[in-house]
Amino acid sequence: MSIGIGSNYSVDAALAQAESSKSTSKIEDTLNKNLKNASDDELMDVCKSFESYMVEQMFKEMKKSVGSEEDESPYVSYFGDTLYQKYAEDVVDTGSMGIAQMLYDSMKHNS
Repeated sequence: MSIGIGSNYSVDAALAQAESSKSTSKIEDTLNKNLKNASDDELMDVCKSFESYMVEQMFKEMKKSVGSEEDESPYVSYFGDTLYQKYAEDVVDTGSMGIAQMLYDSMKHNS
């Protein structure tokens, strides 16, 4: 990286990257400490929760790209989030995507 005279952008970018690196390092340290203390069941539950949240967000984004809210009934608009949560839980329970298992295997391998 080069820093020119009068170029505060490069300095600011370097400082932001350093701060981000510190923050990431702190998160990694916390995860490593908690990972070593977690049971296999607790770790798998966390991995499944992450996958469920990710799939739920994916469903919500797909709905935005396809559907029109004008045709939506009041019940669907009120309970829609719960419906997407249930769909996501069902996807995770079937293991069809396998993200939780891959994340679990990766975390166990690194601990």
